[in-house]
Amino acid sequence: MKSKEELHQEDLKRIQALRYMDDDFFTVCLADNIEGVQLILRIILQNEDITVTSVKTQEHLKNLQGRSAVLDVHAVDSDGKQYDCEIQRADAGAGAKRARHNSSLLDAHILRPGEETDDIPDSYVIFITENDVMQGGEAVYPVDRYVKIGGKKVLFGDGSHILYVNGKYRGEDAIGMLMEDFSCADPDQMNYESLAKKARFYKKDEKGVGSMCKMLEDMRNEAAREAAEEAAQEAALSTARENADRLIRKGQMSLEDIADCIPLLSLDDLKKMEAEIMSLA
Repeated sequence: MKSKEELHQEDLKRIQALRYMDDDFFTVCLADNIEGVQLILRIILQNEDITVTSVKTQEHLKNLQGRSAVLDVHAVDSDGKQYDCEIQRADAGAGAKRARHNSSLLDAHILRPGEETDDIPDSYVIFITENDVMQGGEAVYPVDRYVKIGGKKVLFGDGSHILYVNGKYRGEDAIGMLMEDFSCADPDQMNYESLAKKARFYKKDEKGVGSMCKMLEDMRNEAAREAAEEAAQEAALSTARENADRLIRKGQMSLEDIADCIPLLSLDDLKKMEAEIMSLA
C-alpha cells in the first residue's frame, strides 16, 4: 500500500499532465471563468457578439422521470441563450442519442412556469471530442434540423443546436489554436491567456496546486468508498444466492416464501435459479 507522501507525489505529477481535454480539469479551470468560456464560445460559434453573463460547472439537470445529466459547463449569454459545453475523450460518450438527451434537458429547464414556448431562447449543446468522431477532417460539425419541402431541405430553425468540435484539428486559425490549447499541458505554451492563466494557477500556484491535490484526494477517497460499497453488495448478493440455493434444494419452502425471506432476490431470480438446479439434477 502506498504511503500518503507517495500518493501526494503522484498527484503532483498527474496535475502537471492535466489538460483542458480532461473533463475534471476543464470544469475546474472554467468554473466562474466567464472570460475563458466566452472565448471558447466565440471561437467555436464564430460569433464575436456573444457576451457570457453566467457560468456553472458540473450542474445536474433532471427530467420529469428523475433521469439526470451532469453538464460540464453551462453558460448563459446576455440574450438568454443557453450553452452546454461537454468534454468527451472517449468516442462512445459522444453518441447522437446523448447529444439529443442533453439538448432536451437543457431546453426543458429554460422556460419558467407561465412563459410561452415562442419565447424560448436558442440552446447549444457543444461536444468537444478528443478524436475526430465524425471522421471528416473538419474543425466543427454543426447539427441542425431540416424540413423537406418540394424535394428541398429547408432549415427548420427551431433554435436548438448541436455541435461537435474536433479536438484533433490543428488548422492555422482560431479554432486550430484553441484545440491546440485544449491538448497542451504547459500553460506557458498556450495561445490564449484567458485559458492559460487558470491552468497556470492550478499547476504552479501553491494555493491552486493545493486545491487540485485536495480534489484528487477526494476523488480517490470517493472511488475507494464506491468500490467498498460495491464489494459489500456483491458479497451480500453472493450470500443470498447461497442461502436461496440451499432452500430450493431442500424443497420445503415455496419460491414466494423464499423471496420473502431473502429480499435481495426477486421471484424471477429464484425461478431462474430453480430452473438451473433442475436442469443439473
